[in-house]
Amino acid sequence: MRVAMIGTGYVGLVSGACFADFGHEVTCVDKDAGKIAALQAGEIPIYEPGLDALVASNVREKRLDFTTALAGPVAAADAVFIAVGTPSRRGDGHADLSYVYACAREIAAALDGFTVVVTKSTVPVGTGDEVERIIRETRPDAEFAVVSNPEFLREGAAIRDFKHPDRIVVGTTD
Repeated sequence: MRVAMIGTGYVGLVSGACFADFGHEVTCVDKDAGKIAALQAGEIPIYEPGLDALVASNVREKRLDFTTALAGPVAAADAVFIAVGTPSRRGDGHADLSYVYACAREIAAALDGFTVVVTKSTVPVGTGDEVERIIRETRPDAEFAVVSNPEFLREGAAIRDFKHPDRIVVGTTD
């Protein structure tokens, strides 16, 4: 399966590396050119035990790569994961979903053929409906399904949590 992982923070990078280690072809996308250049040079921007070796082996096996260009990886993907930040909004503390919604617009513009769009970011109930609405509004002709797959990764144990989860939660109406 071909996977595009949008966001190379904690969730995106760990998830992308683990999917690649399962044998999938994964492209991790991020707008931060410095972060992508560092990842391409083998520098890991976060500390997670074993992540550096996991990334290195999957890059070497050509199952994992990194780019700032979203369109190509999304067009080629069977599944696109939204793993962008959802920081707390100033004032009310609710999740700022602006990055998720902007990502949905960019994904919509690049979709080519049926694609599963997966919200992996930590988001409130109903976000998937809004992601679907944004994609349909942006690309009425797009063939896609929106799925919620919340992450349960603990820092320091994220690789183990991903590869041997105590629960898997997937939500969709399709």
